[in-house]
Amino acid sequence: MLRQSAILAGLVAGSALLSAALPSSAQVAVQWTTLFDGTNFDNFHMIGDANWRIVDGAAQADMGSGHLMTNETYDDFVLRAEFWVDEPANSGIFIRCSDPDMPGATSCYEVNIFDTRPDPSYGTGAIVNFATIDNMPIAANRWNTYEIIAQGDHLVTILNGRRTVDIRDSTYPSGPITLQYGTGVVKFRMVQIREL
Repeated sequence: MLRQSAILAGLVAGSALLSAALPSSAQVAVQWTTLFDGTNFDNFHMIGDANWRIVDGAAQADMGSGHLMTNETYDDFVLRAEFWVDEPANSGIFIRCSDPDMPGATSCYEVNIFDTRPDPSYGTGAIVNFATIDNMPIAANRWNTYEIIAQGDHLVTILNGRRTVDIRDSTYPSGPITLQYGTGVVKFRMVQIREL
């Protein structure tokens, strides 16, 4: 009986030590991977001829046309990105691109950044061709934060704390993520991802 008690006590103590050494599920759930922190483009490659460069800790482009595309493919995730654009800028964050060689609104979900889009229903805060926006928010001339959640067919976008899209769609299940440059001045300074 004494021996069984000693073994049981040892197992309990070992289990407690193991639990203390392993991160809790809550700790694991909030781990973020930084894709861009203003110092290098190591997690991206360039598509097109946009003049992406690092200026004052931000990825900046103001000429050409193209994308910074992640080297990795993602399916379910939360993405946070800080960005700044001027008034005429046309930009966006493209997710789950099905054709990495030709990213666009017909091969990816395009979370738009385009305050002066002729059809504002697909302007800043919308997902082009999938989810329109009422009372489009204006992003120009200040730092903004996009949070984009893609989990299965559920897509949610939050711009500066305002939920702008909440839809179900399964057109694009996975693919790389891109930061787009179309026109104007576009800057991204912190881009982080948490896989779900």
